[in-house]
Amino acid sequence: MTEAALAFHRRIDAALADAGLRAALALTAGRLADGRTSAFASLPDAERSRDEARRARAAAIARLDTYLEQFARSAESRGCTVHWAETAADARRIVIEVARANGVRLAVKSKSMLTEEIELNAALEESGVRVVETDLGEFVVQLAGDRPSHIIAPIVHRSRHDVARLFRDKLGASDEEVADIPSMTALARRTLRSEFLQAGMGISGVNLAVAESGSLCIVTNEGNGRLTTTLPGVHVALLGLERIVPTAADLAAVLTVLARSATGQATSVYTNILTGPRRRGAGSGSGSEPDGPDQLHVVIVDNGRSRLLGTELAEILYCVRCGACLNACPVYKSIGGHAYGGVYPGPVGSVVMPGLHGVEEWSELAQASSLCGACRDVCPVKIDLPHLLLEVRRQAAARRLTPFWLRAAMPLYAAVATRPRLYHWAGGMAARLARGVRPDGWIRQLPGPLGAWTASRDFPVPAVRSFVAQHHARKAAHR
Repeated sequence: MTEAALAFHRRIDAALADAGLRAALALTAGRLADGRTSAFASLPDAERSRDEARRARAAAIARLDTYLEQFARSAESRGCTVHWAETAADARRIVIEVARANGVRLAVKSKSMLTEEIELNAALEESGVRVVETDLGEFVVQLAGDRPSHIIAPIVHRSRHDVARLFRDKLGASDEEVADIPSMTALARRTLRSEFLQAGMGISGVNLAVAESGSLCIVTNEGNGRLTTTLPGVHVALLGLERIVPTAADLAAVLTVLARSATGQATSVYTNILTGPRRRGAGSGSGSEPDGPDQLHVVIVDNGRSRLLGTELAEILYCVRCGACLNACPVYKSIGGHAYGGVYPGPVGSVVMPGLHGVEEWSELAQASSLCGACRDVCPVKIDLPHLLLEVRRQAAARRLTPFWLRAAMPLYAAVATRPRLYHWAGGMAARLARGVRPDGWIRQLPGPLGAWTASRDFPVPAVRSFVAQHHARKAAHR
């Protein structure tokens, strides 16, 4: 087993032993999943809406180069400065250069998983720019020196009592200020207000960008997103190059299912569409825009995404980062996000991380799946995640990254499973042998690496008569 695999298993063991974590995951993931179900039930034709959203994402990825160029032209015609970053290092360098050119010493940030991916905060801090996370969950994560464990709910792994203790330690909060969630939210709001007023730069991600207009759509449930993108003089938006839709109609199609999948809302509290920086034209016509930043920089980040185009994993680029697959996944709900070890956890992360950063380092994530298909069922754009997880496993096997015993066993299993007579004979023999050893019907200790199963559960003895044999017998009895 590789060192990466051993580290993954150690993180899993630690997560499974944390009763508080599992209780927090069950509460929040369950609430989000129930909210999604209710939200889609209220949509007149939910499946058609999902199909429309998938079509919009597929169209964008199929002609991504064309739409990226169109977006860049449209954005620049409206006063934006567009930068292209091939790597995470390039993206960090560009943001730091913009900050230095404008004498920025303080930057406020709206929630962005892409900035987590490229490790932007640490790079800015090292360059002398203080960075403040302004999303409530991300604010808590930053105070704790922690990292997000969910795509849309960064502190799903923390209880309100954890946050209260943190606010006492880091902010000197009184008992009254942490008495309940509204009080803690109010304390965070008071703390952050002066940061917004002093910041020279606002940094955000982008949920979706519209090629035809050069617009940026940023979806949040907190007002911090609007303050971050309009109050400071400089706004830097980091855009993953796959997060493009061709038209405003395509944007509407995706937004119809995005909030419903993410938080169970028909639409988020704040759905912001930004088209260029402040424009001080005469009068109040289309050339005038008195509000917003003086500069809007859009950094289009590749960081491995273009390598997925045209491959078996390209479908993962349809993802809109709603987090629904995490809330449905039995594995994620048992171990949480930190156990995965990367920026993106859950089923989507088990494809994104090896896709962007290499199967060699991240192949183990795809093994942490029951392939039950729940992630595919809830995906708003119907990504076939089980198929993609199997593809990651196939690539790992092709590179001989899987354990030797598994590489040896699977060809043998395939040889038996593809020969019906041999398969039925082998199944019957295995059942009879197991029944002889375990007449009570349960195996409590499997040999070798199979013992990982029985370490936490008993294994049922196979039935002596197979399902097919029982079915044929019932049919014969009813003739």
